[in-house]
Amino acid sequence: MSLTIAIVHNAYGKVSGEEIVIDDLVQLLQSRGVTVKRFSRSSAEIEDTRLGKISAFFSGFHNPFSRRAFGQFLRDNRPDVVHIHNLYPLISPSILPECTAQGIPVVMTVHNFRLACPNGLLMSHGEICDRCLGGREYWCIFRNCEESILKSTGYALRTATARILRCYYDNVNHFICLSVFQKNILLKEGLPADRVTVLANPFSFTGETISNKESGGYVAYVGRISPEKDVLTLIEAARKLDNIQFKFAGDYHRMPEVIKQKPDNCEFLGQLNAEEIVQFYQNARIIVFATRCYEGFPTVLLEAMSHSLPVICSRIGGLPEIVDDRITGLLYEPGNADELADHLRTLWQNPALCQKLGDAGRRKVLEDYAAERLLDRLLGIYEKVISENGRRRTKNRGLRAEDGNAD
Repeated sequence: MSLTIAIVHNAYGKVSGEEIVIDDLVQLLQSRGVTVKRFSRSSAEIEDTRLGKISAFFSGFHNPFSRRAFGQFLRDNRPDVVHIHNLYPLISPSILPECTAQGIPVVMTVHNFRLACPNGLLMSHGEICDRCLGGREYWCIFRNCEESILKSTGYALRTATARILRCYYDNVNHFICLSVFQKNILLKEGLPADRVTVLANPFSFTGETISNKESGGYVAYVGRISPEKDVLTLIEAARKLDNIQFKFAGDYHRMPEVIKQKPDNCEFLGQLNAEEIVQFYQNARIIVFATRCYEGFPTVLLEAMSHSLPVICSRIGGLPEIVDDRITGLLYEPGNADELADHLRTLWQNPALCQKLGDAGRRKVLEDYAAERLLDRLLGIYEKVISENGRRRTKNRGLRAEDGNAD
């Protein structure tokens, strides 16, 4: 079956895990002979001016120019399926009815909680927050969750508008959630259970087994360094373990103060390229995934596990579905520096345990998250929505014919 898939994504201002996942997905689909057409915008286009921010404010909940351009894109490319990833702020949910109007089924990967929470994190001012759930997006404004009234209002309005107009629920044929935890929250918010599948993002691994855990010279952290992460707790734990080196790979422009706060055994390397990050994993002994928010499906965890690295991970949201406590890694309560330090000390002093957890993690990646197996399931979802859409269109044509005969 020859397929043409349209991948739709509004990229973030800086490279994120979503962009990496999408690029990898495109390559995997093309390796199967699928034709991929991309419709994309980038938040980097937004001018850092008041006019640019006001434009983004309005385009987030309705962008007629985007719908017009997307409509022409669909007519030019005639995809079998549209696969949505992120629509905010420049593309906007206004393109979704265009898919319905042209009779093209839509699959959406839900990377976060933005269908119900304006900022997508279920977090406000550093704390887990569910005030906006149940159609109460106004809390984002009342609490000024984005620490900018313009931004908080824009986020609240675009989420409320999409909910009230049922942009997603009436125009997306199938939703892909990344964890059971995420699915259960969104089901309570109205996501139709018969149109939801839990499926990790297909992702190619290049990890190699690290045979000698004692050779790893440091504890590694990979990811953005921002307030919703638990980096400060990790730094506090590092202070308690001054005989262990800690290295952080990731952009820290949102938390530049960490450079001044860090102890001598912590080193911040900034953003690393693909080759550098592989070397970074290979030279580490342990990786810590420290976060205070409900994550989607962090590729960092699978990358680390594919390198046979033991993982110490926050016990929050859907993360325990990926890291099995005391089997593929250790879990700690976000904000608990003592527990984190104890876990780090235990693993650092026990290479055999590192080896055991790391090997189990690699096995889980190869068995449960093999890219080809996940891709098979995704292609199955594509074929399912195409088939259902065809039956629905045939039925509708029959009904119209009956109405015409009745006249």
